[in-house]
Amino acid sequence: MSSVAVLTPESFAEHRSGLKDQEIAGCVPEDEAYIPTYLEAFPPLPEKGAPGEKAGEPASAWGSKIRPIKASVITQVFHVPLEERRYKDNSQFGEGEEAKVCLDIMQRTGAHIELSLAKDQGLSIMVTGKLDSVMKARKEIVARLQTQASATVAIPKEHHRFVIGKNGEKLQELELKTATKIAIPRPDDPSANIRITGTKEGIEKARHEILLISAEQDKRAVERLSLEKAFHPFIAGAHNRLVQELSQETGARISIPPPSLPKDEIVITGEKEAVALALSRIRAIYDDKKRKTTTISVEVKKSQHKYIIGPKGNTLQEILEATGVSVEMPPLDSGSETIILRGEPDKLGPALTQVYAKAKSVMVVEVTAPAWLHRFIIGKKGQNIGRITQQLPRVHIEFTDGEERISLEGPTEEVEQAQAQIQEIIKDLLVRMDYTEVIIDQRFHRHLIGKNGANINRIKEQYKVSVRIPQDSERSGLVRIEGDPKGVQLARRELIEMVQRMENERTKDLIVEQKFHRTIIGQKGEKIKEVRDKFPEVIINFPDPAQKSDIVQLRGPKNEVEKCAKFLQKIIADLIENSFSLSVPIFKQFHKNIIGKGGANIKKIREETNTKIDLPTENSNSEMIVITGRKSNCEAARDRILAIQRELANIKETEVTIPAKLHNSLIGSKGCLVRSIMEDCGGVHIHFPSEGSGSDKVTIRGPAGEVEKAKKQLLQLAEEKQVNNFTAELQAKPEYHKFLIGRGGANIRRVRDRTGARIIFPSPDDTEQELITIVGKEEAVRQAQKELESLVKNLDDVVEDSMAVDVRHHRHFVCRRGQVLRELAEEYGGVAVSFPRTGANSQRVTLKGAKDCVEAAKKRIQEIIEDLESQVSAEVAIPQRYHRAIMGPKGCRIQHITREHEVQIKFPERDDSSAGQDAPPQENGEVSPEAEFVPRKCDIISIAGRAEKCELAKAALLALVPITEDVEVSYELHRYIIGQKGSGIRKMMEEYEVNIWVPQPEKQLDVIKVTGLVANVERAKQGLLERVKELQAEQEDRALRSFKVTMSVDPKFHPKIIGRKGAVISQIRKDHDVSIQFPDKGDEQQDLIVISGYERNVEEAREAIQQLVAELQEMVSQDVHLDPRTHARIIGARGKAIRKLMEEFKVDIRFPQPGSDEPDKVTVTGLPETVDNAIDHLLNLEEEYMLSVTETETLAAYMKPPSRYGGGGGAGGVDDSSGGPAKGFVVRDAPWNAAGNKAPDMSSAEDFPTFGTGVAPKQASAWGPKKF
Repeated sequence: MSSVAVLTPESFAEHRSGLKDQEIAGCVPEDEAYIPTYLEAFPPLPEKGAPGEKAGEPASAWGSKIRPIKASVITQVFHVPLEERRYKDNSQFGEGEEAKVCLDIMQRTGAHIELSLAKDQGLSIMVTGKLDSVMKARKEIVARLQTQASATVAIPKEHHRFVIGKNGEKLQELELKTATKIAIPRPDDPSANIRITGTKEGIEKARHEILLISAEQDKRAVERLSLEKAFHPFIAGAHNRLVQELSQETGARISIPPPSLPKDEIVITGEKEAVALALSRIRAIYDDKKRKTTTISVEVKKSQHKYIIGPKGNTLQEILEATGVSVEMPPLDSGSETIILRGEPDKLGPALTQVYAKAKSVMVVEVTAPAWLHRFIIGKKGQNIGRITQQLPRVHIEFTDGEERISLEGPTEEVEQAQAQIQEIIKDLLVRMDYTEVIIDQRFHRHLIGKNGANINRIKEQYKVSVRIPQDSERSGLVRIEGDPKGVQLARRELIEMVQRMENERTKDLIVEQKFHRTIIGQKGEKIKEVRDKFPEVIINFPDPAQKSDIVQLRGPKNEVEKCAKFLQKIIADLIENSFSLSVPIFKQFHKNIIGKGGANIKKIREETNTKIDLPTENSNSEMIVITGRKSNCEAARDRILAIQRELANIKETEVTIPAKLHNSLIGSKGCLVRSIMEDCGGVHIHFPSEGSGSDKVTIRGPAGEVEKAKKQLLQLAEEKQVNNFTAELQAKPEYHKFLIGRGGANIRRVRDRTGARIIFPSPDDTEQELITIVGKEEAVRQAQKELESLVKNLDDVVEDSMAVDVRHHRHFVCRRGQVLRELAEEYGGVAVSFPRTGANSQRVTLKGAKDCVEAAKKRIQEIIEDLESQVSAEVAIPQRYHRAIMGPKGCRIQHITREHEVQIKFPERDDSSAGQDAPPQENGEVSPEAEFVPRKCDIISIAGRAEKCELAKAALLALVPITEDVEVSYELHRYIIGQKGSGIRKMMEEYEVNIWVPQPEKQLDVIKVTGLVANVERAKQGLLERVKELQAEQEDRALRSFKVTMSVDPKFHPKIIGRKGAVISQIRKDHDVSIQFPDKGDEQQDLIVISGYERNVEEAREAIQQLVAELQEMVSQDVHLDPRTHARIIGARGKAIRKLMEEFKVDIRFPQPGSDEPDKVTVTGLPETVDNAIDHLLNLEEEYMLSVTETETLAAYMKPPSRYGGGGGAGGVDDSSGGPAKGFVVRDAPWNAAGNKAPDMSSAEDFPTFGTGVAPKQASAWGPKKF
């Protein structure tokens, strides 16, 4: 009788199967009352099968045998004996060369390598990783850690290729497998010896493998059989079937050269017996055919040969299969038309019949069609021709470029059908289509095409034509237009008009520094877009940044290009003016004070000085603060920043006098010397005056103690430089100086480069004008002095002459910075013309230079004097207030008039004293235009030149006098025309180049005065009137949009009208283009909604809201009670499920808030029928989800571990209705029921110890020895 073991009530509260404990009673089914044995309940793990285990044994309780999975990571261990170790220094194992080599191999192969030292001092190496990595690592380890031996193995030369394998794969595999290096002699090397290098073990393995490959090849044989080429088809058979059968029967491989290859050698390879058998069978076939066959020759047109051959020679094979006759065709590139038929006499007749049938089975026809029509016949993407070829697939249609013919080839009937169809298409196209050709210069082609083909595509679409513009590589100007006859003519006319417009266009190049290009273009091209919108007819091209070019090209109508160029030049001038940069050294610790709290200080300085101020990053070592903007603004910002620094610290500033000639040497190469002093003295700042200023003052600023230290070091360094510097002086006449310097400083630069000495010429302010100073090392100074003396001596050979020029003409030559003299020097070989100083009252003019140049210059000066003698003076009275406008920016307008009319124009001195007395009243800072003009001395402009030229210049000056015109503009519109901070009126003034006078607001006048040039004033008037029209239209529109309606809506509906995140109300606003205002929380009337906009739109919006309210009033709310455990499932992830449900049923569903008194109450709002449907759906979902919830909770209760101390815990302890102790989990034949054993006490810490605690064993139990 079997004993029953009970594992105490505390052990298991529930059965492992997940079912509740049931009492074993008579009412319980027999299978449920069954008590399992211990082995059934706890089956043992399967043991590894013994070698003699039978395959048919039943599967264990753990199921069928699991199929093993091959590991991707493998481990290999191998041993390197002591005598074969390359590095035998055992003193520091793991740190020597072996460890370094292993580390390098690990990095290169990705395998993991572990080294260990055996007792015999041999090396054990374990390599882990992927198979490929392990094999590569093993090969490298053997090569680098093990001493290498070498051996040779001799095999027949013809077997070498089998050792190498395809693309050398076999050889690589062999080298990896044996960890050796195998060297095989080249094909042209007569040696048959293969050299193997590696370990002894690896060499043996490699040698064995190579001999195996050779032995395998020894069993094979190769036979080469030369037979007449004419009999090869009989051996191969139709479609190579016969030779394939021979290969299968004999097992040999038979290679017959193809008909195109002029070889008669048949190669047979394979086992020796198989090769012999195949050879005898092939000879038998050859002998039989040689004896029985005969030949006949026929003449067939060469053009029909391809039809006899057929695609890939299939037709010849068909004839051979049907008649047993071989047809021998002459090569396609030969002129022969003779075809030879070879076969048995009785079969030659049927074969010949087939040859003629095949030759005449295909017909070739040519259809004439103009070459330009070909692509229309083919159709878009081959549609037209595709229909014919689909209908008649055996017809081949070929179009030839540039030829007026179409070739058709195929069966006679089908070719005739295709010919008729194509001729019909050609006839139709000739009626509907036309073409024309026009010659257009190739330089205009890309402009005709336009950006991304915009222009040409528009023409194609508009006129339904095709336009072919040749590629640049064709170097052709022929443009072809094809399509509808009317469209072709219209397209031709438009293309010609476009070309004519382009020929009248002007191209202008602007020189703009590349650094300004990005600023002019703006972010995402916004700024250049404004320029292009302003000048739409002008194309502005910027160079590619990679070209590093400064040329910006403008192209378009002449006037527009000029305006655009002027506009861009103004932008560039502003950029240049605002790009002045200044660096201020400020101690790093004061940067945060200069920035201020939240950037307040730096922001204030930036705004008030209108500059850009960049501070170095916090982790940067730089102390320089860079200020960018206008020069005056930058200096103001610098002073303010320095003032902050002075206030914050005990900063001392001192000046040291050091000769300017030593400054460069003190600064050193790239500032290295002065930087070393600054770093050594606690970061003081040393500032040298700019080069050329002539100042000797060097400023030192910093902490008091450090400033003194820096001053001492700087003076010491200056003294050293003074000692090392050698100075020499040279006397030369001042007029020689420019000859010594040379044009652009070329001569003096050459002397400096050769000698290394610094040469200083006197400045105009120096008293000693003849003294030239040379500074540098003594040797360099002596050499430079010698060279300069030589140059001065050469100058003495220059011819010097003089001539008399009336004093009154001197000014003409020396005015405008001596422009006339510069022109003379450039034109006459650098001749120097010297006029006496102003006030010297001398007529003697000196000329120096080469003799011919001096004579020519004298002659030209005489011509100029004669021209001046014939000049007259004229006067023109123009009010002084207009003089600045007439001169133009930087005098550009006056310069233009003087150049164009060859006159001199002199403006009077400005009479500021009478400005207050005689000046007319001013308004807005401008002179009122009503004042009468009374000429004064300061209004008279003098013009000197030839009489006729003076009159022209006078007319040009008068044309530049601005006029004033009144424009009637309602006072109410003035502020809109002025714009925010005057931006509107400023923009108009800049655009039209006029001055616009707006009366003071208190006067309330309806007039605006425009002053400027006649043409500009007209344009400004038109622009002003257009702006007035726009403003009046805006006012009218604003009045129409101001219509308002107030409607009363119960506040409880407001959230529904607004919608989720304002979606509903936003849609109403968008649909009706209105503004809708809801009451604020504090308003008294919470029900009022205000709608404003166009009257019609407002009414429609009100109707929409009323309709929405009506729908909301019809809605009902119902509560439904749903188990709170299902709420999360119904709502779904991020509310996705409930939103979908609300959209589907057109209802609103509200779940209770956490901590609600009624956690199961869910409110559904909507139309009655939709609410009912939604509630039904929710109840169905609840029922479905509750099944899952119950199941999950039950499973969780069973999975919950039983309480060790609380007794029954879990379902078992609660649901046991008997009130007695639970039976627990019962098994039969448990090990603790054996004699001498007892059931383990589950509450005992000894039998079931807690992890981490050790208990001394009392005695052995049925569970086996205890393990801790």
